[in-house]
Amino acid sequence: MERNRQLPLTETVYYILLAVIEPAHGYLIIQKIDQLSNGQVKMAAGTLYGAIENLMKLQFIQPIASKDSRRKVYEITEKGREILQLDQNRMQHMINVTTSLLNNEEEDNR
Repeated sequence: MERNRQLPLTETVYYILLAVIEPAHGYLIIQKIDQLSNGQVKMAAGTLYGAIENLMKLQFIQPIASKDSRRKVYEITEKGREILQLDQNRMQHMINVTTSLLNNEEEDNR
């Protein structure tokens, strides 16, 4: 199986994609990332907007119409959902392998 060159996603990109599963503007994305990461990922506005530009070029997110003309609102695209799912699958495999090996090690030490 050929590896997708977009993977692995950075932690920042992963959380941005999660944050825009429901449409969100910049400040809300920052708040959602803080909440979703349990305060582990702090996003500065400059970092966020640079990442947003890159994610739009990759067609992982797109701007959508907003009632407030002062705020740009973004949402994940189908391509963005696909890459998010691929990375989730990749990480789940890593977790499963790690859990299995650690459990085997614990059993061997008994």
